[in-house]
Amino acid sequence: MITFGCPDRTGIIARVSSFLAEAGGWIVEAAYHTDPDTGWFFTRQEVRADSLPFEVDELRARFAGVARSLGSDTDWQVDDAGERRRVVLLVSREGHCLYDLLGRVASGELDIEVPAVIGNHAALGDITRAHGIPFHHVPFPRGDAAGRAAAFGRLRELVDEHDPHAVVLARFMQILPPELCTAWAGRALNIHHSFLPSFVGARPYHQAHARGVKLVGATCHYVTADLDAGPIIEQDVIRVGHGDSVPDMVRKGRDIEKVTLARGLRWHLERRVLVHGNRTVVF
Repeated sequence: MITFGCPDRTGIIARVSSFLAEAGGWIVEAAYHTDPDTGWFFTRQEVRADSLPFEVDELRARFAGVARSLGSDTDWQVDDAGERRRVVLLVSREGHCLYDLLGRVASGELDIEVPAVIGNHAALGDITRAHGIPFHHVPFPRGDAAGRAAAFGRLRELVDEHDPHAVVLARFMQILPPELCTAWAGRALNIHHSFLPSFVGARPYHQAHARGVKLVGATCHYVTADLDAGPIIEQDVIRVGHGDSVPDMVRKGRDIEKVTLARGLRWHLERRVLVHGNRTVVF
C-alpha cells in the first residue's frame, strides 16, 4: 500500500503507475485527489503483495527514488496491509466506546491486536480483562503537578512499550501534554461530541437541550496540542427532537460516538487518511 502527497503537476499518476507496472505490481485499488486551494496532490494505491517479486522493504527502498523525483517535500509512506495493527486504548469511566471496540475485536469485525487498555480510573478493568486484555490503572492526582507529570510519564511508557499503530482516547478524560501530542502525532485519535465550540465546559447535553438543538453529533480527530482542534477524520450526526430528554440525547450521543470512532479508527489503520496541515483527505 502506497500513500503520498506532493505538489500537483503533470505526469504524477503516469510515473507511479509505470513504476508499479515495471515491477509487475497489480493495483487493486487506486484513489486520487487534488486540492485546488493548495495545489497539493494525494493518492492511495493498494497493490497485491504476491504480484511483486520482492518484499515490502524493497518496495519502500525502490519507491524512495520515485518520491524524490516528485519533489523534495513529497510526504509518502509504504505499508504492508497484511501486518496486523496494534491499538492501545485509553479510557476513564465512560465505557461505551470501549465496549463497542472490544465487541468489534471479539467478533472479528475489527481485526486488530489490543495489547493494553490503560485507564486513569479502575472502573473499566473488569470488562477489559474479561476480553483477555491487560488493564493498567494509572491514577492522575488532582492538584498535584508533579504527580500528574509522573502519571503521564508512566502512561507514555506503557503505550510506547507496544509501539502501536494507533493510540485511541476512547473517552479518556485527560488532556495530553504537548510532548505526548508530538510523540504520538498522526497516531493518537480522540472522539467527542460535536457541540463544540457552541457548548463548552460541563454538561454540554444539558446546554444543548436548553437551546432546543435538533442534531447530536460526534467528531473523531487526530490529537494535537490545540485542544479538540486536530485534523478531523470523521464526523456524523443523529437527529433529536423536542420530545427527547437530556438522557435521550446522551444515549443518542453515545451511539453516534461509537460508530464514528470505529469508522475513523478503521480508516486510519487502513491508511485511508492523509493529513495536510490541519485538513485531511479520506479515501
